[in-house]
Amino acid sequence: MKLSNETLNVLKNFATINEGMQFKQGKKLKTISQTKAVMAEASIADEFPETFCVYDLNQFLSVNSLFKDKPELKFDDADIVFQSGRNKIKYRKCAEGMILKAPDKDIKLSSVDVSFTLSEEDYNNIMKVASVLSSPHIAIVSDGEKVDVVTFDAGNDSAHTNSIEICNGTGTNYKIVFKTDNIKLIPGSYEVTISFKGIGHFKNTKDDIEYWIAFEAKESQKPGV
Repeated sequence: MKLSNETLNVLKNFATINEGMQFKQGKKLKTISQTKAVMAEASIADEFPETFCVYDLNQFLSVNSLFKDKPELKFDDADIVFQSGRNKIKYRKCAEGMILKAPDKDIKLSSVDVSFTLSEEDYNNIMKVASVLSSPHIAIVSDGEKVDVVTFDAGNDSAHTNSIEICNGTGTNYKIVFKTDNIKLIPGSYEVTISFKGIGHFKNTKDDIEYWIAFEAKESQKPGV
């Protein structure tokens, strides 16, 4: 098999969540962060013929990029073999116990308390500003009349902030705070749903990729609290 550009883009994104990864046989990729605060899943066009683990996903991708033409990937008991023309690299698989594997069980929100669409333009702007201002937190804030996405520092009231109004409110006040470091989505438009019980779900509106991200309970303010 050869890795398509679409699959490579997903793997590059997943490498920012966790360096180690288990590839499951089939057409689905799944990863989870070391803190277990972020999980992601994607359906891809490529089909992996077997289940195997990679300890350093960035290195695995770098090996694939060493070839002028996309290499053919073959699998034996211990290695993933990258080959193109006369060049062949044997890349060692790792044991399952050496990495943190994503759970087989899917995450389902027990309730949906907040929902909105986050456009690609707004997402890109939010992440760019958060980077420029070195904002460690991103919050979904409602005053009842409108909902804003705010970049800020929950531990420093004098830090720079930025806000973008994204939709009308529903009469409920809340502030749901995420760590900026946990927001590692492939750029795009997302359907966002949040459960006040602790988790947000971000589903890409174009590609079959989705993320589950835990929010910061101590910094967040839920209705009635």
